Amino acid sequence: MTAEDRLDRDGSGARPAVRHRSWAEVRWRQFRNAPRPVVRAVASSLVIAIILAIAYVAYDVALARGVALPGGDLRALAIAAYVVVVLLSGTVVTYLVVPQPTGSGRVARRSPWSAALGFFAAVPIAYLVLVAAVQIVRPLLG
Repeated sequence: MTAEDRLDRDGSGARPAVRHRSWAEVRWRQFRNAPRPVVRAVASSLVIAIILAIAYVAYDVALARGVALPGGDLRALAIAAYVVVVLLSGTVVTYLVVPQPTGSGRVARRSPWSAALGFFAAVPIAYLVLVAAVQIVRPLLG
């Protein structure tokens, strides 16, 4: 940077004031520039949660229409299994997909922190997808 670059319009050399960003602008920038490991953790949990929620809604609709399934009405068990599978798969997939930063070298290291990232990303995703499936999609199907 040259001396001319440092001068502002009046030639005083003072730096221009930093523009204050609103809360929404800051959050939008963070959303656009999310770290790849976080995006991978959320995406893996989201895909699994959506697939299992579709299966649960199909099961719920089948029971509501009178289909006789083996074991009878196991909706509570299905919801518990849904949550467990989403949390476990989110943890394992994130552990496998998200390596720990190494700084140098090409060896990808895994740690319990990768698994923890997957678990804590999967908790709200499991809940939100299940709520959307049961409270929004299911009533639309009758």
